[in-house]
Order: sequence, then C-alpha cells, then structure tokens
Amino acid sequence: MMISQLFILSSKGDHLIYKDYRGEAGSDVIDVFYEKVTALTGDQPPVVMSHKDLHFVHIRQGGLYWVATTTADSSPFSIIEFLSRLSGLVKDYCGSLSEKAVQMNFALIYELLDEVLDYGYVQTTSSDVLKNFIQSEAVSSKPFSLFDLSNVGLFGAETQQNKVAPSSAATRPIQTSRDPGGKSEIFVDVIEKMSVVIGSNGVLMKADIEGEVRVKCYMPSCSEMRIGLNEEFSVGKSQLRGYGAAVRVDECSFHQSVQLDEFHSHRILRLCPSQGEHTVMQYRLSDELPSAPPFRLFPSVERDSAGRLLMYLKLRCDLPPNSTAINLSASIPVPKGSVSLSQELSSPDQSAELQNRTMFWKIPRFCGGTQLSALFKLDVPGLSSASMLEVGPVGLSFELPKWTATGLQIRFLRLSPIHPGPSQRWVRYVTHSDSYIIRI
Repeated sequence: MMISQLFILSSKGDHLIYKDYRGEAGSDVIDVFYEKVTALTGDQPPVVMSHKDLHFVHIRQGGLYWVATTTADSSPFSIIEFLSRLSGLVKDYCGSLSEKAVQMNFALIYELLDEVLDYGYVQTTSSDVLKNFIQSEAVSSKPFSLFDLSNVGLFGAETQQNKVAPSSAATRPIQTSRDPGGKSEIFVDVIEKMSVVIGSNGVLMKADIEGEVRVKCYMPSCSEMRIGLNEEFSVGKSQLRGYGAAVRVDECSFHQSVQLDEFHSHRILRLCPSQGEHTVMQYRLSDELPSAPPFRLFPSVERDSAGRLLMYLKLRCDLPPNSTAINLSASIPVPKGSVSLSQELSSPDQSAELQNRTMFWKIPRFCGGTQLSALFKLDVPGLSSASMLEVGPVGLSFELPKWTATGLQIRFLRLSPIHPGPSQRWVRYVTHSDSYIIRI
C-alpha cells in the first residue's frame, strides 16, 4: 500500500491538514476532491473516486473528511483501514475528533503523520510504539468541567455527582512519554444500536441489535485486564447457560488482542490493553428483542371542520421505572404544502417545529413507565384524503443510558497485577437508536 497525499477537510471543505509524501500531484487535488464529493446526489458518496490517474479514498469521522490519494494499484480496503486507524490515533492523542480539536492540535497531528508514514508507506499505527516518539502535547479543545454532562448518555445522570465520571474524563488525550503523570483510569463502554420497525397495528415487524464492548485505557502500563460478562451469555442457537436471565446474541467477534481461553467456560475476556481506545468485542442479535420495544406510539390523524390536519400523538415509554430516555426526537413527515404549525404539549420541556415537509417533536427527558401526549394542528391548503396519506411513518432517535437492549452486563473488571497508586475503573452502558420506525 502506497499513499501519495493525505489531507483532512472540514465538512465545508476547509483545508485543515495536508501532507504530500511523493510529489505526484499538486495541492489543487483537494479542491478537485471536494467538488466531486459535493456534486454527487445522495447522502453517501462513493468511498473511492478517480481523477485522471489519481484515486481518492476517503472516510467520514468526527464530521471531517479523511482522504488519501494514490496512483498505485493499492487495495482500497487497506487504505480505508489505515484511515480508520489514523482517525482513532488522532482521537487518542487529541482527546476528541472535531474541527476545533484538529485546528488546535495541528502540530501534534503533523508529528503523528511523520511517524506513521514514510514516503507514503505505513510504518506503524500502534499508540504504544508512537508514544516514545511523539514530543508535542495535546491542547484540549474545551476546559475540564466536572459539571459538564453534554455526553450524559454514557455516564448515567441519575447517580450522584460524586459517583459519575465527568463527561470530559474519557475525551482527554492519552499520556505520552513526556507526560507520564495524569490520572490512571480505564473506561469500559457497552454500546448498543437498535434498528426497529413497528407496524401500524403495533406489531413488531423487525428488530436488530448491534453492540460493542469498547475499552479506553489511560493506564501507563497494564499487564492484563479481565472483563467478566454475564455467566448466562449465549452465542447462537446453542443451549442457554446458567440459571439467571438468559442473554443471547446470534454472533460475536473479538479484537485480535483478546484471549478467549476463559471465554467459553467462564465468559471472561482477557487482554493487555495499550493506551487509547479499542473495540474488544462486537456482537449482533437479529429478528428479536429480549424485552418489549422501549417506545409505543398511539396516533390519531384526522381533518377538522376548518380543514386543518389534526394529529394527536400519545407516546408511551415502556422502560423500567428507574430508567430514563434522553434526547428523544420524533420526526413525522407531513403533507406537501404544510405552511404553519400550532401545538399543545403535555409538559413544558417539550418542543415542536416544522421544517420543510417534516415535523419534529423533541423531548429532552422521558422517564420509564410514563407517557406523554401532544396535539398538533397543521394548516395545509387544499388538504384532501389523499394528502393525509402522506403523514408518517414516525422516526424516533434517542439515547438510553444505563440500559442495554440485550441485557449484556459487565460482572467485573480486574487488573493484574494490581496497579500501584490510585486508579479508577468506569463501566458505562448506553443504547441508542440506529433506525426506529413506527408506521401510522
């Protein structure tokens, strides 16, 4: 694999990072790439594009374009994998992936690129190797604040403040050889995405869950970590294990560093984590949900005597009473020509707005075992029975902190040998919507 140029662009096409390794093309190829990307119709442009003898390979991470060019017959999959690892390295060393973080740490990123690539050939993407050579220190894109809970979905807002990891704790840079100090912490996140389709009669038509166990390590040295999963964890259609509530997935895969000698007998993952973020396990469950869908909608759509479209929506949260959904947004397509919206909402923290042909109903916080309702009145000139059929389906986006759809839990998190000095271990859970569609 040989890379000619590498550059990072903002979503607006601003040049953030540019590195030419082989001098095979000029810097004007950046504008050529951005023109090609923005000229395409559709949300997902092709990953590989060509201009004359030059091939562009790119990914989107952190709202940025990560682009590599090559003139050789290199494998695009190898370049995509490299770009993914590079974006992960930048996130590890800068603390976060954003336009501001890249601008504030451009010297550090150029130093990384000098070590990672030599004349277009990849040397290493290991943070353990690179930390011995990187001299620049990261500049935090935002000041540390204990009360900043902007990422509250991963941290559990219901617990007491002194027991909750601050939101910026897992977005700080890893420790380098010049900065061996700092807090010794390990974060283990269980993150799940739900894809659900519910019919107009309330019957579950499709349900898929994709999950991963992600580790972010801030330990300068850690010989071995053992992660214990549910003893009742079962893979495939095999006989269920244990005596507790069954936790089943269809398939799972592991990072190459994970040792599985204790997994089959005791459901324990063993690994020696390096500094930075790693996905140690991925799993999938198809065509079923272990419990009821978290949300149920009861809609009513009709036309009033004044010719307005009336929508009465009652949304029920079927989570346990001690669970809470946050950042919930319902998007409802409405008939063409809708000009104004008025609403009656059941609580003051809700909001609604009409954008083009879509109405958005936003609920910042929704407790389990409760229900909310809203009455929407839309002025639609020339409203007919046919245009009323244009309403729906409803799409929900949300986060469910401290809850997993599969029931996967971390039983324990142990380090050996025991790390000297104070260290903290955080285990966090979140489920969010990938696609949650309710037909009406």
